[in-house]
Amino acid sequence: MNWVRTEVIKERYNRYSKFYDIFELPMETFFAKFRPDLVRYAEGNVLEVGVGTGKNLEYYPDDVHVTAIDLSPGMLSKAQKKFSNKKNITFLEMDIQSTTFKDNIFDTVIGSFIFCSVPDPIKGLHEIRRICKSGGKIYLLEHVRSNKKIIGPILDLFNPIPLKLFGFNINRETSNNIKESGFVEIIEKIYWSDILRMYIITNSK
Repeated sequence: MNWVRTEVIKERYNRYSKFYDIFELPMETFFAKFRPDLVRYAEGNVLEVGVGTGKNLEYYPDDVHVTAIDLSPGMLSKAQKKFSNKKNITFLEMDIQSTTFKDNIFDTVIGSFIFCSVPDPIKGLHEIRRICKSGGKIYLLEHVRSNKKIIGPILDLFNPIPLKLFGFNINRETSNNIKESGFVEIIEKIYWSDILRMYIITNSK
């Protein structure tokens, strides 16, 4: 059941939160250059989904208010300590699959490398669609399953390893999941072969 899977992932990220930044450092040297573009156009009332240890937070404009949520209290605590001086950021422990937010309250929603680990990505995307205003913008940076004949099956083969150890997938069909969630106005930017993608979505309702 998804709630069981959610609790397992929460426990794993709590466990790894103490050394998560060190573990991710080799990958982050590559991913960091994409983060400013991800948040550059954030405006108004902003939600960051799966804020983790706060890798995007330094890039936000000062004139926006950011609500940063994460399933893991351990990860959230790391982000809070790093950015305790930022008065325009509110930190909340929350699961994107089931938030307590009212409908249509966020102008912008941001997420990076989050839907590889959400147990039910369709449910999480439906929730984003609900709480983002009509006409609001959603920016997602995700690693996804490659469509290339050799790379895709290799990712499928090795997916059980990171899923078992860390709780994330390397073969999620995120493009299909976004469309299945009801989003229509989607711009997809493809980086690093076709494994890394940025999605710019207008929330048409």
